[in-house]
Amino acid sequence: MARIGYARVSTGDQDLEGQLDRLRAEGCEIIRSEKMSGASREGRNELSTVLEFLHHGDELVVTRLDRLGRDTRDVLSIVHECQERGAFVTVLDPHVSTRGEMGHIILTVLGMVAQMERRFIKERQKEGIERAKSAGVYKGGRQRIDYTLIRDLDCHGLGVTAIAERASCSRMQVYRILSAHRVTGNST
Repeated sequence: MARIGYARVSTGDQDLEGQLDRLRAEGCEIIRSEKMSGASREGRNELSTVLEFLHHGDELVVTRLDRLGRDTRDVLSIVHECQERGAFVTVLDPHVSTRGEMGHIILTVLGMVAQMERRFIKERQKEGIERAKSAGVYKGGRQRIDYTLIRDLDCHGLGVTAIAERASCSRMQVYRILSAHRVTGNST
């Protein structure tokens, strides 16, 4: 029977150390972590690995419920998968475990609250953007990729890998930018 910790943050610039320290302090023998959005399970390979290797009596430990996911259906699905394997889920803050029936009810309610909170955040963000647009101060998000640089490097005969390295982006992003530019024939 192992205590397996799972830590997650949404973006690369967020820090996992606080979660990892807490999971170590709770006695987790194995800890898997990743930097991926919790909006869906897609692409969350570390979570998939943990779920695949859970055995009867093991315990999946997370610091907060939203580390498992932001969607109630996903969270409940994860809990169900753990139960199917005879494993338990423990959330440290607030301390809730699926070892008892009340734990299931509380996790369901907490999952619904996390999903509702996510919707409220998106609504407030959208309202704020609309207010900023109407006031003429909204400029949009900052451009993270230099499209002109990518097109210029392509014109100079550099390959996609070299372009991606110089532009500090992925090869897939280079392909998309160049493809869109060739289709439209103008700047993207």
